[in-house]
Amino acid sequence: MMGNNIDILTELESWYARDNGQQLLSSTRQAVDTILDTAFGYHLLQTGSTRCHPLFVSSPINHRIYAAEQAGEQINLLARADELPLESDSVDAVIAHHTLDFADDPHQVLREIQRVLTPQGQLLVIGFNPYSLQGINSQLRGISRNSLWHWHTPVSENRLTDWLHLLGCEVQDCIYLAGVPLFVRGAIRRCVIRVNAWGNRHNLPIGSVYILHAVKQVSAIRRPHRQWRWRRERLIGLVPKPAPSPTPYRPGRSGVVQQIPGREDRF
Repeated sequence: MMGNNIDILTELESWYARDNGQQLLSSTRQAVDTILDTAFGYHLLQTGSTRCHPLFVSSPINHRIYAAEQAGEQINLLARADELPLESDSVDAVIAHHTLDFADDPHQVLREIQRVLTPQGQLLVIGFNPYSLQGINSQLRGISRNSLWHWHTPVSENRLTDWLHLLGCEVQDCIYLAGVPLFVRGAIRRCVIRVNAWGNRHNLPIGSVYILHAVKQVSAIRRPHRQWRWRRERLIGLVPKPAPSPTPYRPGRSGVVQQIPGREDRF
């Protein structure tokens, strides 16, 4: 995730370290906590364009995987978002924190996330809203190749909804946060904070960031068919087929990501 001389991870983390970014991050955590209260299972994955902003702290899921392309203090899996070294249907909840915003191929990244998500698994996609005041400002600043926003690939909520529908995911809700950027101080700033709080309560589609919540649906045709074939083979006494080769990484029940020997080349 490198735009020529711009390190997107570092630049985005620096943006979130500013006052405006901290306010947005706080609102995002509160909204994510509410959604994750209903997400249960064994494994949770967060992937995206930051390495120091875990959003799963309040999740009831104990085993959390924090993935990024570069090492960080809280990162426990180095991986590209478009090539996750995890088994299909193995993760119960995924938080994609700006994962699509700076991807070379956001549709492929979304397909990969859908692949590792379990049926009925919860997906939270957090992205910058291109139709917000922040989004318009970012597009203007993106004219410069030395700007972080030059490498921003905006994905609107409507476009994302269409992609998820094609991938067999049902959108549950979309939340918008921070309608007006906090670029001012004093009394005007306090007024802007109240306006943003009002906008958040009414979920106006002008927020700087959206959080789209979707659920991966179970295929009603393929899964029972596979089970029927397995039972039929067992009943007629066929010789058991050899197990397929394991994928590079498989989340362990113990809460540790297990590396499978001999497949380190995926990185």
